Amino acid sequence: MRTLNIILLFLVFNLIALNTFAKAPVFKAHQPDIKPHRIIRTCCSFGTEMQLFAIPGVKLTEITSLEKIGNHHYLGDQSEQNGIVYTRRGGFIDMGHLRDQVDWTAFLYTELRINKPNGNFTLILGREGGEKTLNALLTSTLTDHDLILLAGKITYDLSVWHEIATWFGASTIPFVPERYSSFSVEDAYSNLLGVTIGIKALQSELPYEEAVTLIIDETLKNLDVVSNEAETYLAMESVRDIWWTRERKLPSSKVLLQRQLQVYPCLKPWLVPGWSSQSKESSELNVPELATNGESLNDFYQLEFKLNYKFPFKKMFPERKDRNITQNDFDRLLAQVATELNKKDSKFR
Repeated sequence: MRTLNIILLFLVFNLIALNTFAKAPVFKAHQPDIKPHRIIRTCCSFGTEMQLFAIPGVKLTEITSLEKIGNHHYLGDQSEQNGIVYTRRGGFIDMGHLRDQVDWTAFLYTELRINKPNGNFTLILGREGGEKTLNALLTSTLTDHDLILLAGKITYDLSVWHEIATWFGASTIPFVPERYSSFSVEDAYSNLLGVTIGIKALQSELPYEEAVTLIIDETLKNLDVVSNEAETYLAMESVRDIWWTRERKLPSSKVLLQRQLQVYPCLKPWLVPGWSSQSKESSELNVPELATNGESLNDFYQLEFKLNYKFPFKKMFPERKDRNITQNDFDRLLAQVATELNKKDSKFR
């Protein structure tokens, strides 16, 4: 029981804290030079006044507003005040997810640019559901703009992998599952929006952090962000018991009633009925796919994952002997997630 309480206290800390802090780097030619963790900012559980298992009195409502989110800082800073905001053209936006993908796009672009003269390079990415490695083949045909797009594509693939890995048991805190947040309805769109903003910031002539701050502000306004936290709260309450429920306590996987599994090649945001823009259509996003000359970005890299034994590997890949996959195998993993979700849903019909 004591061990359970310790684990739950760790969970409280991670769910309440909106940021894990790190010193921002000194930029040279507006490029970051510090390697980020896979998850930089701890954010956010979808729902309002969410209760935690076995810890009475603690309720989480992790929402924010345009006026509170603050300037962007590479690898995070307390002043960012991240949380979820609602936009009438882009649905719910998780600012922690968005900022993480901005920074990962910048970091990977830096690595690609530095290593381009070598042609081939390998980057060890740590463990998340198994060992992760990036192998890149950087040809002379790739322009600087192509390297930015390539960094965005790799970043987005890694964000999808995070959702897959947590579904199959990967977690930051041992014995505390994170399936409760896998493929949340705002995650994929927030991630791809972060990649899109990161690409724009790297093309800007402004210093990196200043460019990101301005582009985030412009983007949220263009998406018709609501005026304050109260409106985001009401929008989230409008889909209670439809997209999520307060009847379950975190970290139950049954908190989310809907999940977003359609993550390629483009994303259409989930808009709350009655809360969409009256004058403009929803804002769809496209995953970067092609280099300037029309070549597929996918041909210039390979993300390798050596899966741990929490994955039903033989069921998904019966023809293979080893447990290695790449980003090109994501479709099978996503299909398995969909199958498991359908089985779970059928038990409650």
